[in-house]
Amino acid sequence: MGGRADNWDQHWQQFGAVAELGPTPKYRRRLIWKLLGIDGQGESVRMLEIGSGTGEFAAQFCARYPQSKFLGLELSQIGVEIATRRVSLAEFRQRDLLAPVGTMDIVDFRATHALCSEVLEHLEEPLKLLRNATAYMQPGCKLIATVPGGPMNAFYRHIGHRRHYNPDELKQLLERAGFQVERGYAAGFPFFNLFRIFLTLRGEKLINSVTGPPSAPVRFAMVLFDFLFRFNLMRWGWQTVAIARWTVD
Repeated sequence: MGGRADNWDQHWQQFGAVAELGPTPKYRRRLIWKLLGIDGQGESVRMLEIGSGTGEFAAQFCARYPQSKFLGLELSQIGVEIATRRVSLAEFRQRDLLAPVGTMDIVDFRATHALCSEVLEHLEEPLKLLRNATAYMQPGCKLIATVPGGPMNAFYRHIGHRRHYNPDELKQLLERAGFQVERGYAAGFPFFNLFRIFLTLRGEKLINSVTGPPSAPVRFAMVLFDFLFRFNLMRWGWQTVAIARWTVD
């Protein structure tokens, strides 16, 4: 990977403020919580996040399960620094999971649960990332993977999306990486799809409108869609989700 579209240090600086308010990350996190299915206080849970960004999910996870262990692997050094300041109970490491895993890269961590959310669509070689990430998982580790489905738009191309996935395509990718897929589906109809159509109609103007601190209209749109997203169906949408288990030791 290379070029401006893959410069995540730059993207977190440009779009981090809007990402904090965005309805789509909030919607995905609500889905993820349901699918993780963690019971009790999570004392025995070792949670791995592949592409931990600036630590939004880690902050929620560690607040709910302060006795658990959390490891975030992130390509962006800026993302790691922000996440480390935000979540003292978690560990974050800068790691390029497309590179071969060396002995110095492995920490004493065998994840019982893992999350790979909105990462695979950025990659030319997603299979390599998934296989390398299993070095941090114990056999039977439960993985939740999310990727965008539906059409591309100017903003997604700007931030480096290579492709979008339907449930069958995501299932095939995970199985090739050594995972047994328990369930895969397309969530988000109708409001997630409508939001994506709105982004597409905005075209390249969207890039400028979400750079830096969000304006009042952007904030209003985010709040409105966040409310509407609570009525999405778990089918027919452009948010692709899978639940899988790592089966290879």
